[in-house]
Amino acid sequence: MTGEEGSLSVNDNKVIIPLHKPGLNEKTFFILSGIIVSIPITFFVNIFSSHLCFLLPVFYAEICAAAIFAPFIEEFSKAYPLFYRHGETERSIFTLGFLVGLGFGITEFFFYVFGGAPVFIRFPLIFFHAASTSITAYGIARNQAMPFYLLAVALHFLYNFSTVL
Repeated sequence: MTGEEGSLSVNDNKVIIPLHKPGLNEKTFFILSGIIVSIPITFFVNIFSSHLCFLLPVFYAEICAAAIFAPFIEEFSKAYPLFYRHGETERSIFTLGFLVGLGFGITEFFFYVFGGAPVFIRFPLIFFHAASTSITAYGIARNQAMPFYLLAVALHFLYNFSTVL
């Protein structure tokens, strides 16, 4: 059974999902996913993870929460919307990952800047989040999500750890 151009088809009991290029609405959806999906996941999971560190002395609790838990939580929450996609090319899923990370980074930027953090320190991190989510997205596109996710987590850990010191 085959379908029309751009539709699903079934061949030898396999569903074939045609490749497509995301349009403006889809790109907007993924920027917003970085804001309305990834930020709340990060916020609520970070609350619970901070309880795992509360018995430690302050310095070690900060390392535990910011440098260890935060990279795993943030990179997962930014990658989460990407698992919604099917039929994407490597390039388009990379782009969508960049957009999710960009939405996340912009939102985090405003949270920190309105909280008193210097703009010049927080601004480059908008693009850090976009780049690290793109790394994970590339892994998803290559069906090797875990190694690329762990690479993004490692880069995030290195940055966060350097800020705690």
